[in-house]
Amino acid sequence: MGKELLNDESLDLFDMRRLALLLEVVEQGSITAAAELMMYTPSAVSQQLRKLEQEVGQPLLNRRSRGVVPTEAGQVLAGHARKIVRQMQAARSDLGQMAGLKRGSLTVGTFPTVAGSFLPIVIRTFKKRYPAIGLSVRSARFDELVADLQSGVTGLCLLWDYPWNPFRDDSIRVTEVFRESTVILVARGHRLADREEVSMEDLRKESWIVRAEAHPVVEVLQRSAHDAGFEPEIAFLANDYQEAQAMVSVGMGVAMVPKTAVALQHPDVTVLSLGSAAPLRRVLLAQREDKVYAPAEVAFHSTLLEIAGERAGDYL
Repeated sequence: MGKELLNDESLDLFDMRRLALLLEVVEQGSITAAAELMMYTPSAVSQQLRKLEQEVGQPLLNRRSRGVVPTEAGQVLAGHARKIVRQMQAARSDLGQMAGLKRGSLTVGTFPTVAGSFLPIVIRTFKKRYPAIGLSVRSARFDELVADLQSGVTGLCLLWDYPWNPFRDDSIRVTEVFRESTVILVARGHRLADREEVSMEDLRKESWIVRAEAHPVVEVLQRSAHDAGFEPEIAFLANDYQEAQAMVSVGMGVAMVPKTAVALQHPDVTVLSLGSAAPLRRVLLAQREDKVYAPAEVAFHSTLLEIAGERAGDYL
């Protein structure tokens, strides 16, 4: 019997593309609608279905003025086609997973504010989808992130830039993930704490808490203050944003920070908007331009941009 099946010419009857077209036509009830979804012309679909009917030896569709309906044979064959199409989709998925998404490792570079806010949401989703991928995260300063990416220590990394100093490197491809606003932190009892929005002019007499070691936010503050016509008076140099918030909470001064820095907000600190005047920074996903991206990198890239699209408004 096995030899008879192998020699059975009926095994050559069914072309996968024609079965898929039949299934789409039956489900849509229209050759035109199915052609549009499958990116064919209606005449090409009709021609392929006529060939399928010739191969089957009986009509599969009844043509009517408003669409088509399957014959009994058409309903039977469409039911089998549905199972076959699903099996082929599963086969493609399995092969894709074998190509890299069911094994391997990935190292991602990041910086602290994003690591403490947006990135954990991405990681949770990624690990749920691809539990077998070994994922590690390396948080570092900007120049270290770029060096790690170029040397292959990381497969991709998150960077940032501002309009007055956009990131450019011919060896690195960047994709904008989202834009985030700069906000003002004041103590809960501060004279401006009951306002939702302030201007830099409102803050000209304030003392400022900034990050130490020539942190980029210092330049953001200086540019904003100079545009408003004053030189900011620095009261405290903080080692991180949690320390900055603590000093703000006890009235040591006010602070200017990117919005992701207050994902964990101190209970005695109020966050104020600078409105349309707020400096914006871009958060970027960076990958080497000259490499072939591993399946795990492609999957992480896709997951990250998906989550960013869902939460983009959270950081403005």
